Amino acid sequence: MNHPQPGQGCRSDMKGERRMRKLRWPLLISGFLLAMTFMLVVALVADNQDRNGRPKNVVLIGWDGAQRNHVKECLARGELPNLARLSSEGRLVAIDVLRTTATKPGWAQILTGYNPEITGVFSNDRFQSIPAGYTVFERLEEFFGPDRFVTVAVIAKKDNLGAEPQEPYYHTKDAMDVFLNDLAENDVVCSKVLQFLDQYKDKPFFFFVHFAEPDRQGHQFGENSKEYNDALISDDARTGDIVKKLKDLGLYDNTLIYVTADHGFDEGMNSHQDAPYVFLATNDPEVIRRGERADIAPTILDRFGLDPTKINPPLDGHPLTKPYEPPIW
Repeated sequence: MNHPQPGQGCRSDMKGERRMRKLRWPLLISGFLLAMTFMLVVALVADNQDRNGRPKNVVLIGWDGAQRNHVKECLARGELPNLARLSSEGRLVAIDVLRTTATKPGWAQILTGYNPEITGVFSNDRFQSIPAGYTVFERLEEFFGPDRFVTVAVIAKKDNLGAEPQEPYYHTKDAMDVFLNDLAENDVVCSKVLQFLDQYKDKPFFFFVHFAEPDRQGHQFGENSKEYNDALISDDARTGDIVKKLKDLGLYDNTLIYVTADHGFDEGMNSHQDAPYVFLATNDPEVIRRGERADIAPTILDRFGLDPTKINPPLDGHPLTKPYEPPIW
């Protein structure tokens, strides 16, 4: 019977341990690579879910005073190529105004999803500050966190989209990253928007962009005037500039754009006393129906992942991305 020499068993154990170490390192490296691959796949899936599901960004563009029928005529003549291109990627739907056809209550309804009984903004002359927390801007800031999300408003008008004490956006402006109004001209508004897109491109955002040319020219020259028509063409061109900027920054594929109006114009006149016919053009393919002004805010909130049915007080509008039958009584 052979017996191991002194120290022979220890040397065998040491050799075996060295062999195990040699085998262990490739296993550890393989495990690390598998873990990293898994994490990369998860990240790519999450990114695809952002692209294919919820947007990272939304831009709401207002064409103040854009009458639906006149927009239709311009589209038929090929005068609004950017609006046509945008809606070809998503939808172009009718929006009907069920309350006052004026700027102050119009944008208050669009930016909150509430009727005047909640916002207190009934007309250009009868209004108050919208209660704190009720606008799309504030709800998104609360939902995502102010350090992780950007809200910007770049506005042509001042009087009807004001933020002074007692004006509609007095409480709203303090919760936002940027609230800039009284810029007047389309070119000035657009220039500021492009600047802010550069500044905030690295965070998810909601931009509200307000162009006032159709309303201004309509009041001065009338709805059937060349000046009114040219104002719609100008709105379209500046909308195209914003789309181009989003594409240049690599943001367009993760950005939904909605173009709408607060009111239309009385046919052939320089007033909008009874002008309830406007529109919504968007690259959002999930918009499935026509609606009213109050439906736009819940549509945006829904697309960002908020549940509009859980908001208090309950919204008056309903997402355009979901079927809705208004009550008959």
